Amino acid sequence: MRDAQKPDHLSLNTLVSWLREGRFVIPDFQREFEWKPWDIRELMRSIFLDYYIGSLLLWKGKPENFEALSCEGVYGHKGSEKPEYIVLDGQQRLTAIYYAFLAPDIPLPNRSNRFFYFVDVKKFMAEEYDEAFGYEWLTRRWAKVLANKEAQYSTHMFPFSVIGATGWELPNWVQGYEGFWKRKAAEAEAAEDAEAAAEAHNHAKNASDFGVHLQGITGQYQISYNELNKDLEVDKVCDIFTQINSRGVRLDVFDLVNALLKPKGLQLKQMWRDAAPRLSDVDTEKMNVYILQVMSILRQSYCSPKYLYFLLPGQEKPVRDPDGTRRKEILVSDIVVFEARWKEAVDALADAIKVLMHPQEYGAVSSSFLPYVSILPVFAALRAHAKTLPPARQLDARRKLRHWYWASVFNNRYSGSVESTSARDFLDIKAWFDDDAAEPSLIPEFAQRFRNLDLRKEVKRGTSVYNGIFNLLVLQGARDWMTGDVPQHGDLDDHHIVPDSWGKKHIKGGLAGSILNRTPLTADTNRNVIKARLPNEYLPELIAQSGEATVRGILESHFISPTAFDILLRDPFGPDDFDAFIAERQRTLQDAIENLLIKERLDLSPRLRELDTATEQIELNLRKAVETTLGGDHNDVPPHVLQKVDERIARAVKKNASLDAESYQNLAGKLEYFDLRELQEVITSKALWPRFEPRFSTKEALAAEFDQLAELRNGIRHSRAVSEIVRKRGEAAILWFDQVLKKQTAQ
Repeated sequence: MRDAQKPDHLSLNTLVSWLREGRFVIPDFQREFEWKPWDIRELMRSIFLDYYIGSLLLWKGKPENFEALSCEGVYGHKGSEKPEYIVLDGQQRLTAIYYAFLAPDIPLPNRSNRFFYFVDVKKFMAEEYDEAFGYEWLTRRWAKVLANKEAQYSTHMFPFSVIGATGWELPNWVQGYEGFWKRKAAEAEAAEDAEAAAEAHNHAKNASDFGVHLQGITGQYQISYNELNKDLEVDKVCDIFTQINSRGVRLDVFDLVNALLKPKGLQLKQMWRDAAPRLSDVDTEKMNVYILQVMSILRQSYCSPKYLYFLLPGQEKPVRDPDGTRRKEILVSDIVVFEARWKEAVDALADAIKVLMHPQEYGAVSSSFLPYVSILPVFAALRAHAKTLPPARQLDARRKLRHWYWASVFNNRYSGSVESTSARDFLDIKAWFDDDAAEPSLIPEFAQRFRNLDLRKEVKRGTSVYNGIFNLLVLQGARDWMTGDVPQHGDLDDHHIVPDSWGKKHIKGGLAGSILNRTPLTADTNRNVIKARLPNEYLPELIAQSGEATVRGILESHFISPTAFDILLRDPFGPDDFDAFIAERQRTLQDAIENLLIKERLDLSPRLRELDTATEQIELNLRKAVETTLGGDHNDVPPHVLQKVDERIARAVKKNASLDAESYQNLAGKLEYFDLRELQEVITSKALWPRFEPRFSTKEALAAEFDQLAELRNGIRHSRAVSEIVRKRGEAAILWFDQVLKKQTAQ
C-alpha cells in the first residue's frame, strides 16, 4: 500500500464549499443516510465546541470508478455535481454537515417534514452548551422567523444555514445582530431603563464575541481525512471499506473510565460483573454505562460522556457560579466515595427496573415491553431523589414522576440521543417536586397532543408508543379469555385479536399488526381459543360457555368497548368491519390515556375514579354557568381573581409555544384556568351574587357544598384516598350541584 493513502485536513469553510460544489459522492454499497435529527444536532455541538469528530476516508475518484460503484451525490444535494472524492468512511457526518449548513429543501429520510438547525447564542455565550443547540420542523411559523433577521436577533437564534450561504451573508448577519442590540441599548437608555440597557449592552458584547468564535470555527476548525490514491483497484478499495466496518470496535465511555480508574486501585469491570445479575432483567449492552450516568445525574445533574470524567476520584471540575466567578470542585473525593456512589446507583437502577416491570405499577412485564431502555438512568435518579424528600412530600413526588414518565413515553421523548434530555428533565422534575407552579411544558403538551397519536401505525413492538399501550393494557388488569383470571405476566405476549393470517390477505399496509389489533394473551389462549379464526367464530363459543355479560366484561378489561365487541361479532366480517373495529378501539384507548394517565386516575380505586370524573364534570358545568350568567364578559370578574388567572395563562403560554394566547382572551378561554375556589369567589362576590342567587339560594348553603366538594377533590388528587365521611359528603355535594345546575339549564 506504498503511497496508496495520504493524510490531510481541510477547514470547515472549505468542507462546506466542497459539499456545495458536489465534490463528494457516495458509492452504492454504502448504507443509506440513517442519522436522526438529534444526531445532526449533536454533531453541530461537537463542531462548535471544537471537538474532534473523527477522520474521513476518501478515495480520489475518476469517471470509470464513479460509474463502476454507481456513485450518487450526498443526500439532498441539488444542482450539477463535480465529483472528486468517493466517500468510504464518513458519509453520515458529511451528509449531516450538508443538511445543517446548506439546508436543502428536503425532509430527512423517513420524516415528513424538513428540519432546520440553529444555536441559541445567548445560551451558548453563557456556556449552557447542553441547551444551546436545537432543531425544529420548518413550519410556516418558523419559515417566517428564518425570513426575518430581526426575529432571529431578538430571540438570539443563529441558523446554521447562514454559514452555508454564499457571499457576505455570515458577516452581515453577525454585524446585524450586534447592531440590533446596540440599538436596543440606546432605546433603553433614552427611556432611562438602566436594567434593560445593561442587558442589551451585554447581548451586543456577546454578539461581537460570538462573531469572533464563528470566524475561528469556520476558518480554523480542521476536519482530517485520509485520501486513497485514485489508481487503486476497485476490489482493493471495497476490501478496505469492509475491514473498516467489520473490525472496528468502539471504545465506549465505560472502557475509558475503567482504564483511568485502574491506576487508582479500582477494578470497575469487576464491580460491573458483581452488579450485573441484579440488573439482568433488562436486556441492554449499555447497563454498565447507565450506572455511571445515574452516579453523575445524582451528583451533578448531567450525564453526557464529558461529565462522567468528573466522577474520577480527586478529579477537579471547573464550575462557573451564577455571578460569573469560576472555581473548581471535586465531586468524588476518593475511591471509597466512588464505591459508595456506585452502590447507590446500582440500588437505584435495581429499584427502577423492579417498579417499571411491576404489573400494577408501570406494566412493562418484560424487557421487550419496556418503552425505553434509555430512560432508565434519569428515571432511577429521580426515584432515588424522591426518596430523600420529607415523607409527607413523597407521595406527590411519585405522582409527578409517574405523569412525567407517561408523557415521555407517548411523546417519544427518549427515542434518540438522550443525555441532554435526561439532564434537563432531572432538573425540571426536581423543581416540580418542590413547586407545583414549576410544571414542565412536557406535561400540558402531553394533554394537548395525545389525541393526535395515530395508533394504527404502531405496528412494531419495541417502539415507545406500542409498548406504552401494551403496558397500559397490563395495568388495566386485562383478564384471560379462557379463565377470566389475570394471568401470570411471564406468560403474556401481544397476540392478534383478528388473526394475522386473515389480515395479510384482506388488509393493506400491515395494519393487522397494529397495537390496535393486539392485546395481552397467553399462548394457551391464542392456541386454544383464537386458533387463527375470526372473532365471529371464537367469541360465540366463549359466550356459549360463559355467558355474554361475562365475555363482554372480560374483553372490556382489554379496552374492547361494547361497540367494538359488536363489530367483532359481525358476520360476514370484512375489511370495512376491521377498520371500524380499530377506529373504535383507538377511541377507547385514547380515552383511557386521558382518564388514567393525563387525569392521573390510574392508581385510584374504581369508585374514586368515578367520583373524580364526576367532580371534574361539576367544575366544567360551573364554568359554563359562570360564562352564561356573565354573558361571556370577563370584565365583570373580580380583578384580583382575573389577575391570578391571567398570570397563570401567561406562564402556560410561555412554557408551551403551541398554545394560542388569543384563544384565552375571552371569558370561555380564561375559565379553563379557574380552579374550584376561584369559581366560588366569582359566584359569591358582592357585585355578582345577585345574578347567581336565583340559582344557588344562599351563600351559606353554597359555601358548605363547595367545602364538601373541595375536600373530596383534594383528598383524591393529593392523598389518593379519602375517608368514608369525606366520600359520602362529597357524593352529596356532587348530587346537589348536579341537580341545581341541571335545573337551571332546563329553565
